[in-house]
Amino acid sequence: MINLQSPILLLLLLLTISTAFQISTSEEPATIYEVLRSNGLPMGLLPKGVTNFTIDDSGRFEVHLDQACNAKFEDELHYDLDVSGNLTYGQIGGLSGISAQDLFLWFPVKEIRVDIPSSGLIYFDVGVVSKQFSLASFETPRECLASSDQIITQTVSKNLSRKFGIERNDRREGLTAFL
Repeated sequence: MINLQSPILLLLLLLTISTAFQISTSEEPATIYEVLRSNGLPMGLLPKGVTNFTIDDSGRFEVHLDQACNAKFEDELHYDLDVSGNLTYGQIGGLSGISAQDLFLWFPVKEIRVDIPSSGLIYFDVGVVSKQFSLASFETPRECLASSDQIITQTVSKNLSRKFGIERNDRREGLTAFL
């Protein structure tokens, strides 16, 4: 009876170890930066400190930031609270939530791509035109500072709430009503 149980126990042990190994090797990347890197894109496409993101099997992703903000590269980029797009190797299509500034105008970025093999350039498609930047500029995530529009809105909101006694939860509604 011991001879029959030993192979069964050994088989169960091997099956358990094999399953545990498969689970540990098939885990999703821990950060959005690792997801970008594993798809041939630089980690600095998104601002520093992103912890809240989702990605599905088709490559559709959503990133949620604590606040809308701006980051300075060769030009300035604006990130909305929510950034989303379709991630494929070397490219993000269907992008929303990122705008690029050029000559005092802001343009929504529709697509970001890199050349495969790398030419050292990254391309931002804003619809009518595509702008190229040095890929090296996007290698590390940048600090993202609250956008000036957000700072103005927060300041006006605080002043209005003090002046009219608007509760904290009602600030946005109150601000909208007064503007």
